[in-house]
Amino acid sequence: MAGTAGTPGTPRVLRAMNDRAALDLLLEHGPLSRTRIGKLTGLSKPTASQLLARLEAAGLVLATGTTEGRPGPNAQLYEVNPAAAYAAGLDVTPERILAAVADVTGRTVGSYELPTPGRRPAQPVVRQVTDALDGAVKAAGLARDDVHRIVIGTPGAFDPNTGRLRYASHLPGWHTPALLDELAAALPMPVEYENDVNLAAVAEQRLGAARGHEDFVLLWNEGGLGAALVLGGRLHRGWTGGAGEVGFLPVPGVPLVRQVTRANSGGYQELAGSQAVPRLARELGIDAIPSGPYAGAAAALVERAATEDTGPYRLLLETYATRLATGLASLVSVLDPELVVLSGASLTAGGEVLRALVQAELEELAAARPRLVVGDVREHPVLRGALESALATTRDEVFDTSR
Repeated sequence: MAGTAGTPGTPRVLRAMNDRAALDLLLEHGPLSRTRIGKLTGLSKPTASQLLARLEAAGLVLATGTTEGRPGPNAQLYEVNPAAAYAAGLDVTPERILAAVADVTGRTVGSYELPTPGRRPAQPVVRQVTDALDGAVKAAGLARDDVHRIVIGTPGAFDPNTGRLRYASHLPGWHTPALLDELAAALPMPVEYENDVNLAAVAEQRLGAARGHEDFVLLWNEGGLGAALVLGGRLHRGWTGGAGEVGFLPVPGVPLVRQVTRANSGGYQELAGSQAVPRLARELGIDAIPSGPYAGAAAALVERAATEDTGPYRLLLETYATRLATGLASLVSVLDPELVVLSGASLTAGGEVLRALVQAELEELAAARPRLVVGDVREHPVLRGALESALATTRDEVFDTSR
């Protein structure tokens, strides 16, 4: 019925729209005066004053300091109240769980790392998740109930049709049928699950190299080789959540990998995954292979190779670039993206040198010519993407003043 609360165009809805616009401006620009908010939103000074009073009463903004160094009286500044809400993110790998809590402005206020070594988890997954979250919450000086929402990033993806984790047989303990129900029962806040590479793409889209881009591919190479596909500004996940599992892509240069789900590998992974880099280095006569997990060894070799102009290290980098471009050629031929972001330690370690080599090879192998860039979010991009994803939904809920 016309005139009821929530009808588009009613004063209540228009006020809520103005409230959200002001809050977004404060998040983007930091503390602003009433006059500045009025100019940026197009609101009159009295309306801007009423807006700020309303948001302050709701606990969404705080008065903080005054302007200085300008003619005339100092103006009161306002900022988003950081304590208006908190969100959490988890980055799960077979070796550890990273957890962090951020306030509603996006500032990380607590973090914690829980080691999870071994093929069989020493503790049930639910206990691991709650322990990791509680460690971050404690570091933030908060309680678990203070967290508004949590996003958990894992390799593979939870099939939306069955609730089972797929494409990640190397993640022990995460494949039990009732796991999602058990986690929902153990955690007092809404829980979302997302593929780890998709979350790295969220971080780059909101904070890094893909800002302002509606169509891009993020190629990830660290513990595994994967991709995130962003089409029309939205992540494309596919029917079972497996879109972007490009490690399973058959490519020339290696024998066909059959029974890929059992092997947890495929042609592109065997050709250009992190584990292929130390193997290639040995074939080229490089003896100084770093010890430890192959992802770290691959990153160290690529970083060293990016500093060499000749010799086996240079050949290693050139061969690696060709292998990366081989799989990318299939992706860009189908998707025709505007941009390709290279992310994950085994790619970012090569920096601009590796990027340029892959770009040159790709232009030889594919008709489409996307621009390649190295990702900007280098420190825990999966965790950062989990926080950004959790914060986006949290803000939509907490900043909605129409209710």
